This record gives sequence, C-alpha cells and structure tokens, in this order.
Amino acid sequence: MSYKGTESTISTTCAHRTHTCGQLTTSDIGKRVCVSGWVDTIRDHGGVKFVDLRDHYGVTQVVLHDDALLDGVGKECVISAEGVVEKRDDDKINTKLVTGEVEVKADKLTLLGGVRESIPFEIGDSRSTREDIRLKYRFLDLRNPEVHNNIILRSKVISFMRQKMTELGFLEIQTPILTSSSPEGARDYIIPSRKHKGKFYALPQAPQIFKQLLMVSGFDRYFQIAPCFRDEDARADRSPGEFYQLDFEMAFASQEDVFAVAENVLSAVFAEFSTKKVDSAPFVKIPYREAMKKYGTDKPDLRNPLEIVDLSEFFQKCTFAPFKGKTVRSITADNCADKSKKFFEEMLAFANGIGMPGLGYIKVGEDMSLAGPIVKFIPEEKLPELVSAGSLKPGSVIFFISDNEDKANEYAGQIRSELGKRLELIDSDSFRFCFITDFPMYEYDETGAVAFTHNPFSMPQGGLEALMTKEPTTITAYQYDIVCNGIELSSGAVRNHDIDIMVKAFEIAGYPESEIQKRFPALYGAFKYGAPPHAGMAPGVDRILMLLCGEENIREVIAFPMNGNAQDLLMGAPCDVTEKQLREAHIKVR
Repeated sequence: MSYKGTESTISTTCAHRTHTCGQLTTSDIGKRVCVSGWVDTIRDHGGVKFVDLRDHYGVTQVVLHDDALLDGVGKECVISAEGVVEKRDDDKINTKLVTGEVEVKADKLTLLGGVRESIPFEIGDSRSTREDIRLKYRFLDLRNPEVHNNIILRSKVISFMRQKMTELGFLEIQTPILTSSSPEGARDYIIPSRKHKGKFYALPQAPQIFKQLLMVSGFDRYFQIAPCFRDEDARADRSPGEFYQLDFEMAFASQEDVFAVAENVLSAVFAEFSTKKVDSAPFVKIPYREAMKKYGTDKPDLRNPLEIVDLSEFFQKCTFAPFKGKTVRSITADNCADKSKKFFEEMLAFANGIGMPGLGYIKVGEDMSLAGPIVKFIPEEKLPELVSAGSLKPGSVIFFISDNEDKANEYAGQIRSELGKRLELIDSDSFRFCFITDFPMYEYDETGAVAFTHNPFSMPQGGLEALMTKEPTTITAYQYDIVCNGIELSSGAVRNHDIDIMVKAFEIAGYPESEIQKRFPALYGAFKYGAPPHAGMAPGVDRILMLLCGEENIREVIAFPMNGNAQDLLMGAPCDVTEKQLREAHIKVR
C-alpha cells in the first residue's frame, strides 16, 4: 500500500465469532475460537485442506482434517469455523499477514451464506476486470482488499478532518439538499414538485449560498463534509452526479486566515495517512498569471522541476518568421542533448497530437555550442542572451512553443508535463502543495460577452472603485485554489458581502439588479441586514483520497460510483418510473 492508516480490529465478540480474521496471534495459541468470513481460497494438501478465511479485518488460515466439513462450501461462501488456535510450522509462516504465525484447527464449520451463482470475476483480480462489470457487481468488487481498504481509508480521513476542524473551532452544520436552482457554473439536477405544479427543486451544486447565509446569521466558523451535485461530464478526477468536499467558511476572515486553516488541515491529513514527504505550511503562493507563464497551467505539478520561460520579446529581435508577432515560450531540459533520435521524434509526435504544428529545439554541446535549425535565425551577438535567459548548460536542450498567448501557455504546460514524465523528473515520493491566487474576476465568453471567470460571489480586489473604473478583464478577485501534485483540490474566495459591490459586479456580467433579486433572493435580502466580511473554501474529499490512495481514477475511492456515462450500473439508475409517479409530479414524457 502507498498509504497508512487502514489497520482496524474489534474488541467485542459477536454471535458468530469470538475473533476477527485479522486478530489472532501467538498469544491466542491453545484457545478455542470461532472466526467467520468469506472463503478466499481452498487448498487441498492430500487429505488436509486449508481455507483462507477473509473478513473486513484480515485473513486467517483454517485447517480442516475432515473433508465432510466442506461439503457444499466453495469460494466466496460465508462460513464460521470453530476450533483451537495452533502455531504454524516454521516453514509455513506467512510474514505478510498479522495472523501469519497461527492457524485455526477447525472441528466445526457452519455455512452462513452460500453462493448460488458463478462469481463473475476473481475477487483478488477484480481491478483488472472491465469497469462496467466491476460496477454492476460493486458489492463483489468491494470485497477485494485493495478496493476495500480505499473505502476504509476514506472513512478514517473524513473522521480525521472532522476532528481537526472541531479543534480549530469550527461548528459542523448541515445545509439543505433540496433547494432552488441558481446559475453557479454547472447544470443543476432538478426535481419536480408534487405539491406545486410546474415548480422544481434543485440539488445544490455546493452549499455556497447557505454557508454565506450562516455567516450573516452570526455563526463564526462553519464546516461540513458536504455533498455537491452537478450534472457534469465525468473525468478521471471528477465523478459525474455527486461529490463531497470539506466545506468551510469563516466570518471576519481574510484570505490569509483561510490559507492558515487549509494548510493546517491538509498538511495534517496527508502526513497522517501517507508515508510520502508532505509540504508543511506555509504553502507556496503563485498568482494566476505567473502560474500560466511559468507552468502553462493554473494547476501546476511542483514535483516537476521544469519551468517555462517567456522568450517572446527576444524572438522579435530575430529573423525566425514563424515566431514573429507570436507568444514564444521555452523549456530547458538539462542532460537531454544525448537522448536518442527516437526521443525527439516521440516528443514531436506528442506535440502534433495536442495540436502543435511542430516543436523546435536547440541542443547545447559540451563546449556550449548551439545546434539546431533555429540557431541560424538568431544573430550571433544575441546567442549569449539566449544562453542566459534559458539557463542553458552543457548537455541541455531548449524547446520552443509558439502561438497566441493562450495557446502558447496551454501547449507549453503540456510539453512541460510530458518532458517531466519522459525524463523521469517527477518526484513520486512527495505531495507538493501551492495556492493559486489573484484569479481574473471576468473573462470574455465565446460570444464576446463579459462573464464571471469563477465564483460570482467573490470580492473584487479594489472593491467598488475597481468595478467602476477598470476594464473588466483586468480586475482580479480574492479567489484562490489549492493544488496538490497537479490536481486542483479546492477553490475558494473572500466573499462579496457588500450589496452595492454585488449589484455592480453582476451588472458588468450582464445581470441587472432585478435578476439578482430573482436568482439569489435570500442572499440579496440578507445582505441588507448587516453582513460580516467572510471567506472560505472547500477542498474536495474524493480528490484528496485519490492522491492518498495513489489512484488515477476517482471512482476507485467512492463506494458506489456512477460510471463515466453517469449511470449507476448496480442500481440501474437513471431508470424509468411509473405513469402514476409522472402524473403526481405533473410531468409528461414525450
């Protein structure tokens, strides 16, 4: 395992067992015990049969000298076995198991739950089975100890988070699941009302408005492990339908106050449940525009030491036509010049695959000579400037990416990541955190209209004056993300608590005051009655678990996830409903 903290035992006896399958040790030798669980394996050693019995806590070996005891018993049957604990022979000890020095010599076996159909996959190999089969039989997939332990860890992490937040003076408060629809960036799940014909509830995309209302209500520090519902397409790090976050908000708080809480809790969680190196507070803070220039993304993986350098101005002084009038980014990779021709061909193929027309580069010789097709377009007197700007060394290679600014940043970020992987530069034994700060308040959408970049309830830096005097896309907000190893864990913001600023902010994005009153009546009304400054954020629980478990897919850390097509294959959702149910909800399906 790549994480710690999944050990567990019980101390009380139950009707069908005196000990769990992870409890027995040499101190129990000579005791008569009863263990219960699922039959993991059955091995026949010439008249003596060995059963590996598995439960939530571990595996115990059961020895049977009477074949009749196993009549009707096969793999994955649930049984209880009674007998005396004995020491294993020295050459039969299994050091991988807590119970590996002992076995139960059983003289009584009871079948508690039989298997009546063939098992669709081997439990221990379930992760290599097609995902649709795994999810259809998720109750079997969860028996796999590796999958099972992910869910155990999830429980422990959430419990630990609750403890930390309580210690920091936060009060856990639940907010509604049935609420009103509001434009918060994603599609709502809507629910028809039976009592109010033609009206709909919505599942909350986040507790955003409610937690702000709690601050207006006089609560000082709120948190909850909050379910959030968004009708979004799945990604490897995003589950369709629902997800959970450690949602918290603080009254009379600044951005730095929120950072301090996040640093305290997240560094403690990762240190407690991982054996990897974990960044301690304070985490690195990187302004959004700097992140885009330096890493090509607002989700930088700081385990990758490569950085992007802006050479746009430098190449305007050169004669290389493809770079003229373009944004030019460069990435210098040390000890790369001696890589094979195949390496550079594969990097070019990768660049073409993400939409780049090519990938220029210059190699640096051991004598600091520069070689490559682009060199002849650089005036000789400018070469030292390139060496300095690119931090070139003997054996290094400088790669060039050119396009409009947005595309150049995007491409450079992907080339940086690919080089980091291919050159094996990523420190896989660490968790590296950073805050991305100072996000733009606004952006232009595909129609050319001004739109909110992130949370519309954020406080603009400069307040009302900035909204009144600045070009919208130059306004930054007190908005921030936490990123760990290239994964965005959380967004947050200092909230807009002033109704005049709120009205102006929405007006710039095309929402008149009447629309705010209609869409956000509770918040708009509450701000008229004295709202304190407040701020918060909401780290994603599922993504934290992904990182701690070393999983590439978020569904591996969710007990009963939907598939990538937003279907629950186990329960058969979404499903048809009866005509009576439709009539009661005033719905007609065409």
